[in-house]
Amino acid sequence: EEVSFFSQLVSTVTVSDFPELFSRSNMLQLIVFSVLIGLSTALAGEKARPITEFLTAGTAVMMKVVKIVMYYAPIGLGAYFAAIIGQLGPQILEGYARTFILYLVLALIYYFGFFTLYAFIAGGKDGVKLFWKNALTPSITAIATCSSAASIPVNLESVKKMGVPKDIAETVIPLGANTHKDGSVFGGVLKIVFLFSLFGKDMTSISSILSILAVAFLVGAVMGAIPGGGMIGEMLILSVFGFPVEVLPIIAVISTIIDAPATLLNSTGNTVCAMLVTRLVEGKNWLKQAFVKENSAV
Repeated sequence: EEVSFFSQLVSTVTVSDFPELFSRSNMLQLIVFSVLIGLSTALAGEKARPITEFLTAGTAVMMKVVKIVMYYAPIGLGAYFAAIIGQLGPQILEGYARTFILYLVLALIYYFGFFTLYAFIAGGKDGVKLFWKNALTPSITAIATCSSAASIPVNLESVKKMGVPKDIAETVIPLGANTHKDGSVFGGVLKIVFLFSLFGKDMTSISSILSILAVAFLVGAVMGAIPGGGMIGEMLILSVFGFPVEVLPIIAVISTIIDAPATLLNSTGNTVCAMLVTRLVEGKNWLKQAFVKENSAV
C-alpha cells in the first residue's frame, strides 16, 4: 500500500504506543520526546529540581558506562569489521571503490575547508588555531571507534580546552551525537542518488531535489550513533521513496565502506558546533573571556 507523504511524516516523528519509543527503530521519535521532556523540565523551574538532578546523575553514570565499554570496544570492533570485509570484500574492492573515493574526497574537503570556516566564524584566527590544536584527538577517536556515542567523553574534554563553557559543552556534544550528523547526511544523499539512478527515477526536478535533501537530513537524525547504526536510516529511505526491501543490502554496503569518514564528520563536527553555539550565546568576545576566566581561576 502506498503511504502518503504526510502519513509518513507523522509516523516518522510519533509512535502509536509509549513502549515503542524505546525501540532502536524509533530513534527520531525518542529524540522528539526527549526534547519535550527537557523543555518541560526547564519551564517547570524549581518544582522540577528532583527530575533535573536525576537526569544529571543519569548522564554522569552513562558517561562512565561508555568509558568502561571503550576499554574493550576495539576488540569487538576489530572482529565486526573483519567479518564484514570477509563477507563483502570483493564487492567493496570492485563495485564500490569509486563511491568510497568520491565520499572520501568530499569528506576531506568538508573536514579541512568547512570546519576551518566554522571555527573562523566562531572565533576568528584564534578560533581556527584553537580548534585545530584540539581537534586531532576527537578525530582519531571517531575514526578508530566509528561511533559518535563512544567519542562523546573525548569531545567533551576537547571542547572545554577550546574554551567552550561546561553547560554548553554538555548540551551540544551529547545532543549532537544523536541529531547532528554531517557525514550521515552526505551518505544519505549518496545512497538516495544511487537508488534513483538504479531505478531510473527523475532527479532533476525541484521537488525531487528538495525531497532528497529533506530525507537525507532525516536519515542523519534517525541513524544510531554506533557502528552499523545506518540501517535505520536506510530503511527510512526505502519506505519514503517506495523502493523494494531487496535493495537494502546494496546501500548497506555503502554504509559499511563510508562508516569511518562519516563518523569523522559526524563526531568532530560537534566540537566546532559547540564553538559556534558559544559564539551565539556568549558574544563575539567569548574566546577572550574564556581565557580570562581560566587565568583568573589559576
